[in-house]
Amino acid sequence: MDSPAHRRSPDSWRERLHTVIFEADTATGKAFDVLLLIAILASVAVAVIDSVPTLAVEQHETLEILDWVFTALFTLEYLLRLICVRRKLGYALSAFGIIDLLAVVPTYLTLLELGFHGGGIVRTLRLLRVFRIFKLAQFMGEATSLRQSIHASRAKITVFLTFVLILVCIVGSLMFVIEGPSHGFHSIPEGIYWAVVTVTTVGYGDISPETPLGKALAALVMVLGYSVLVIPGGIISAEWSKRRDGPVSTQSCRDCSAEGHDIDALHCKFCGARL
Repeated sequence: MDSPAHRRSPDSWRERLHTVIFEADTATGKAFDVLLLIAILASVAVAVIDSVPTLAVEQHETLEILDWVFTALFTLEYLLRLICVRRKLGYALSAFGIIDLLAVVPTYLTLLELGFHGGGIVRTLRLLRVFRIFKLAQFMGEATSLRQSIHASRAKITVFLTFVLILVCIVGSLMFVIEGPSHGFHSIPEGIYWAVVTVTTVGYGDISPETPLGKALAALVMVLGYSVLVIPGGIISAEWSKRRDGPVSTQSCRDCSAEGHDIDALHCKFCGARL
């Protein structure tokens, strides 16, 4: 009869692999994170250089080789992450799982033979390699806390965005009535476009009111825009401060891949699995 230690042995190497790849509280885990960080930055640099026409022509072969080297490394990393997590589909559909997949798919898509008309599309796909920069979020200590704060604030942010949408629709309609086609506001959608640009304080200047009443409304919307923009930041900051009461560990749950657990936690606070 197999001993308990023997029964656990097939999964022990996956546990060690999970510790190295997903956690940073060991020497090997920290070394893996540092190497991955360097690889991400280098691959993004290659993508940026490849977008410069002169350098892309001069260093075409070198850039292509480097691109495939980084693609192979990130593919291996993605497969290892899938191997060492228990719920593979959960990781694959998570934010980090999708980002990891986007880091390698564009290069493989360039192998497709799409014909003459698709050549430009395939070349454009190579620019998607710059999305590897999002993998840097894994190295931000507050990334989990920020993500949880945004998730907890989703109801308030939804109400806020609904208010903004109603506001720009009303203001855009009023501006269409006040200014009219003679001053560039040919339709309500154009008025709404102006309202969005004004409320967000972008101010392109391609459409602007000319009547005194229109200018007065514009001034009111501009002042209101400064007041409105601070609301989302305040909502998220309030939620974030609630989650900064104590330090968190670098442990990642093998079942749901969640992070942000307390230092002394024995079980995942999201799915209940043992850490």
